[in-house]
Amino acid sequence: MNATNVLVSLAAVVLLFLVGLLGGMGSGLGVLFGVVIPYLALAVFLVGLVHRVLTWAGAPVPFRITTTCGQEKSLPWIKQAKLDNPSSFPGVAGRMALEVLFFRSLLRNTKSELHEGGKVAYATSLGLWLGAMAFHWSMLVIILRHLRLVSSPTPAFVAFIQQVDGFLEISVPVLYVSTVLFLAALAYLLWRRLAQAQVRYISLFDDYFALFLLLGIGLSGFWLRHVAKTDIVAVKELAVGLATVNLGGAADAAARIAPLFYGHLFLVCALLVYFPLSKLVHMPGVFLSPTRNLANTNRMVRHVNPWDYPVKTHSYEAYEDEWREKMKASGVPVEKE
Repeated sequence: MNATNVLVSLAAVVLLFLVGLLGGMGSGLGVLFGVVIPYLALAVFLVGLVHRVLTWAGAPVPFRITTTCGQEKSLPWIKQAKLDNPSSFPGVAGRMALEVLFFRSLLRNTKSELHEGGKVAYATSLGLWLGAMAFHWSMLVIILRHLRLVSSPTPAFVAFIQQVDGFLEISVPVLYVSTVLFLAALAYLLWRRLAQAQVRYISLFDDYFALFLLLGIGLSGFWLRHVAKTDIVAVKELAVGLATVNLGGAADAAARIAPLFYGHLFLVCALLVYFPLSKLVHMPGVFLSPTRNLANTNRMVRHVNPWDYPVKTHSYEAYEDEWREKMKASGVPVEKE
């Protein structure tokens, strides 16, 4: 079953790439794959993301259900773990910042190993943490670098990121560090999911599909930049036309771009559509998690359940008054004669 999930997810990504590639080869289909489909994918992405966020935001949280692993605020002479068990907004902000920027809870993720003699040892899973950090940070840098395609002139901070990212100045065009880290991190995360029996056992189609989809985007982007070397001027005209809703300019540029670019772009559109429907939506979800965004004030503030509405009760006295004669006739003892 696991092998089936791997093969089906890989085949799905290859099929998506071929659809975009063949669409770019088709006569007159450049507008469809370069203008119409990107707009539709962005619309699905925004509507789906807003729907998920509003659904989470509307869920009632009557009690503080913070996940803690440190001493909460108590007596003055007991030291509080202000980041692990915050009781104020600054503490929550600090814990959230460490979670979002440095994946603090993932760093604390432990792996267990069975050693000789039946001894179980626990250790931090540094490989998973480093792979996740490399993937997420490199992806952020790549997205920011791509802003140069939709802006003219290029913003100063984007130019600075490009300069820092390409400081090695290897090859022409420059090979960015974020590109290497992105592909290497995804390859490691995929290898880990395939090589470790415990992780492989719980892996589903969604887990492999997301990794293969991101790898397909990264590899096709690398090929476009360093091997095929697509017409970057036409690509920028298309991107600027889409960003400024200049459909005529975007359509003209779409006709001059090589088909391989549309395979890459179609995978990006598939990712946009898939994102709000998948586990990848944890990106905004972490900010709405009550186990992360709430201070632990359970002992300082009385939290009243908003669902605690008055309930009509039927006391035993009333019950006995109603059924006393029948209870007596049946031999059931009563408190009042």
